[in-house]
Amino acid sequence: MADTKDRSNGSLTGRALALLVTIALVGVILAVPVRNYFGQRAEIAALVAQIQVTQENVDRLALEQQRWADPAYIAAEAKRRLHFVMPGEIGYVALDASGRPAAESISEQAAEREPNWYSKLWGALAEADNAVEPGNG
Repeated sequence: MADTKDRSNGSLTGRALALLVTIALVGVILAVPVRNYFGQRAEIAALVAQIQVTQENVDRLALEQQRWADPAYIAAEAKRRLHFVMPGEIGYVALDASGRPAAESISEQAAEREPNWYSKLWGALAEADNAVEPGNG
């Protein structure tokens, strides 16, 4: 009876200490493989998503290739892009006030409204160069 009273007073027995050490050792040993497993699962998921995007791109390009195999599509694109006309047709091009094709002037106006990335960068650098420092202003 004296032995059971000594054990129940909260002291750590040899078996309990061995069990805790074993559990801690197993946890440390398994930490790296479990982390690698979850990392590889995430990488596989990312690669599957990338494969799906690439497959959609391949499907889109295959459809475009099928379109370009059709002579009617080629003729329609030649008319739209190059302003070709078939014999007997009359081609019209809308001109702006200066006599240039309207499509060109519209695209130039859009380019002027939306500056390129390098124009934005140069403007930001010039603005930063002209800025007044707080201590000197």
